[in-house]
Parts: sequence; C-alpha cells; structure tokens
Amino acid sequence: MNVSQIAQAVGVSADTVRYYEKQGLIPPPQRQANGYRTYSQAHVAALQFVRGAQGLGFSLAEIQAIQPQLAQGTFGRTEIEQQLKAKLAQIDAHMTQLRTLKKELHATFDALQCDPRRPVSTAHATAPDSASGAGVAVVRRAFARSEGRRS
Repeated sequence: MNVSQIAQAVGVSADTVRYYEKQGLIPPPQRQANGYRTYSQAHVAALQFVRGAQGLGFSLAEIQAIQPQLAQGTFGRTEIEQQLKAKLAQIDAHMTQLRTLKKELHATFDALQCDPRRPVSTAHATAPDSASGAGVAVVRRAFARSEGRRS
C-alpha cells in the first residue's frame, strides 16, 4: 500500500506517516523503482502501536525508547507493567500539580479587588505569590515550550 492508503487505514495523515518514519518510529518501507514508498501490514501494526501508546499518554520519545526491546522480543509483561506504573505516577504528579494550580486560581479569583468596569494595569493584575510555585511552574513550562518552538 502507498502512503495515503496506510494513512487512511490507520486514521492519520500521510505527513504523520512520513514523520514517524523519519523519527524511526516505524521501519523504513521498501521503495518502488519510481521512489514511492510501499508499506506492509507490519507497518500498519507499528503505526497502530504508536497511536495506541500515544492514546495512553506516552510521548513519541518514550515510545521510541522501548522500540529496540520490542524489536528484539525482550519487552515482556514486566516491562509493560513498569512503563504503565511510571506513566501512572507521572499522571498522579501532574494531577496534584493541577489541583494546586486550581486552588491558586480560585484564591486569585477570590482576591480580586479591582473595579470590573475599569481597565487593570499590570501592577494590579499580578497575583500574590502563594509560595507553592505551582502557577509559576506551569507558566514557566508552557513558556519554555513555546520558546523552544521558535528556535
């Protein structure tokens, strides 16, 4: 099958298929004499695995890290359980951080003292530091991601 056919079969774009190939997430397909890629059922299975793992919250880097073990046949139930437990721990930590951020947002909302009919200056729009750092950490991480994309 060609790139558009495999993309349709898996439910992704052709660009996604090419990107996963470029990143080494799926094996390189055979090439026809004209240079066109030819994908097999093994490629479909690899793409479905990547998409399924992403659906469970695994990053492409995390998926790529386990692929050598999968290819060698050394990735068993114990390794799957370790990966799932680590992902659960990450989610729990993120949920804790989000709960703290939610409390800070509520506290900021409750502490608003400005007139709702007037513009607010940055001096009046800065929330008091709650010392938890949750809000700052989330903002810094989001800012760092957007900064990294510009480079």
